[in-house]
Amino acid sequence: MTLYKVGKIVNTHGIRGEVKVITTTDFVDERFQVGNQLWIEQAGQAPIAVTIKQARPHKGTMLVKFAEFDNINEVEHFRNAQLSVTEADQAELEEGQYYYRQIIGLKVQTIDGRSLGTIKEILAPGANDVWVVQREGQSDLLLPVIDDVIKKVDLDAKQVTVELLEGLE
Repeated sequence: MTLYKVGKIVNTHGIRGEVKVITTTDFVDERFQVGNQLWIEQAGQAPIAVTIKQARPHKGTMLVKFAEFDNINEVEHFRNAQLSVTEADQAELEEGQYYYRQIIGLKVQTIDGRSLGTIKEILAPGANDVWVVQREGQSDLLLPVIDDVIKKVDLDAKQVTVELLEGLE
């Protein structure tokens, strides 16, 4: 089973088993909805399935109570654990939207068929993401994710077709 991180438990809150979570998902309201299942991942241990009993925002974090635990003693050892969802629990994205994991590793070629390299990471510095293309024998190429540059993303072929604007290469 493949799990994808949606948050990190950073502390406990109160004595009734709530935990303080720093979220790492764009879908906070969906992920932390009452009744949803999450997985607690800790190094060296099998993931534990938990059900959200209660969740609310609190000072830049989420306070989450799991149905399986009722007091601080049962949850305090989860500090620094990751909260994850399965691939089946991930939201369907709109046309032209992708999860980072779908983009990293794709081959990049120009519209005239020239191979540029492989996407090795994604930066999110501001208005749009930037795909970092690792090129053989050259420095990395930074591709802004805008319609003028990214012409086609083919996940089945594991390939991205781009048009290099003046000054990008």
